[in-house]
Amino acid sequence: MTRIAAPTGEQFLLRHDGAHGTVEAVVTEVAAALRVLTVDGHALVQSFPRESTPPFGHGIVLVPWPNRVRDGRWMHREKALQLDITEVERGNAIHGLLRSTPYRVVEKWDDSVTLGAAVVPQHGWPFHLWTTVQYALTGNGVRVTHSVTNIGTAAAPYAVGAHPFLRVGEHPVDELTITARTLEHVIVDDRLNPEGLEPVAGTRFDLSEGARVGDLQLDDAWRVEPDGDGVIRTVLSAPDGTETELWQGREWEWLQVFITRGFPGERGPETAIAVEPMTAPADALNSGVGLRWIQPGESWSGSWGICRPA
Repeated sequence: MTRIAAPTGEQFLLRHDGAHGTVEAVVTEVAAALRVLTVDGHALVQSFPRESTPPFGHGIVLVPWPNRVRDGRWMHREKALQLDITEVERGNAIHGLLRSTPYRVVEKWDDSVTLGAAVVPQHGWPFHLWTTVQYALTGNGVRVTHSVTNIGTAAAPYAVGAHPFLRVGEHPVDELTITARTLEHVIVDDRLNPEGLEPVAGTRFDLSEGARVGDLQLDDAWRVEPDGDGVIRTVLSAPDGTETELWQGREWEWLQVFITRGFPGERGPETAIAVEPMTAPADALNSGVGLRWIQPGESWSGSWGICRPA
């Protein structure tokens, strides 16, 4: 594994010679973000310059909650707790507590790296967790495993997500088709906070038969269904049939899709699509949906990944 110096933190180049060609990835020290992933030279994620912070949170780890906490406020043991507001324009706390935190190297090899960081007690968060994320290259992509251990003295709430922007090689993102086994769509208010669930069958939020990215305007979440083997899959397909797949373990029951036409590409703003696996939907600290309570000394882990299907 080669280390790459960068103004925003150290970055780690991973390489694996797989059956489908060389697999390479770059993972950042800050926020443990997946900045680059290629298989045989074909890009599976949107890259960004190593000198910049991740645009739109690209590739970062979302822990100890993904998505939003309404007003940054939640109740614990009949006491109101106030998190710092990190989405100022909408008045929410967004994407957890480690998005600007440098992780430390726990273990490193040429084709994998494990990074760790502590979630320490702070405003609105009276808990102490140790978290790790392992990026391990496979023959056609990467497997990402998140782990958490409660190193505090009280049970702590926990959910996790990730924020990769996907590509299918150099195909324009607007020309891609996204397919996912969506079951229920999360209804949101004007600040993108959840207000309920609705079945997607027969609506524009049904992605099960595929939808062209260029026809979509999305910053939406769903409860998604696994295939028969217990794996949840979201596939981006190009007109020539090539694909990029994001897979989630059964415990990752939620999916967010965010499309922006303002991603800072090499030739100016371009369309990009974030496909975000999550173990819980927005505002889980209040609703409890998908939230795990980790007891002192207890650990949990779960995996997702990105691949180029054979």
